[in-house]
Amino acid sequence: MLFMTEVTIYTDGAARGNPDGPGGYGTILSFMDSKGKEYTKELSCGYVRTTNNRMELMAAIAGLEALNRPCRVHLYSDSQYLVKAFNEHWIDGWLKRGWVNSQKQPVKNIDLWKRLLCAKEKHEVIFHWVKGHNGHAQNERCDKLATGAADGEHLLADEGYEIK
Repeated sequence: MLFMTEVTIYTDGAARGNPDGPGGYGTILSFMDSKGKEYTKELSCGYVRTTNNRMELMAAIAGLEALNRPCRVHLYSDSQYLVKAFNEHWIDGWLKRGWVNSQKQPVKNIDLWKRLLCAKEKHEVIFHWVKGHNGHAQNERCDKLATGAADGEHLLADEGYEIK
């Protein structure tokens, strides 16, 4: 059996004036090496115009894309949009219907859903929902990273949002 590194990823997204305001994401990656030493890495980035849901997806994408080998991942998010898409198999239905939701409408944020599927492909990912703003230390830290990025300087263009 192939040994896979166990990684925990915590994520959060934020948008000011949602939709169409500045936004950002915050991600924390945490794992232990074979000697029991814990490592953490924080990621964040801000965007000029975006939505909260896009930043929630970007937080997960950033965390998964930061992994340089296949891992077993526990990904924690306060976004039901993200977690339910996988745990309640919404995404399977979207794929079967050609990126159309159950209301026969085009799925929003297709560019990021496709990128997320690609980013998670080589990993075993289990999605967990946590209640936001409820004292969960890592979720609170991710929120600070996300809002700090949204309020920061040198914001990027969210290309997928700008195209729509």
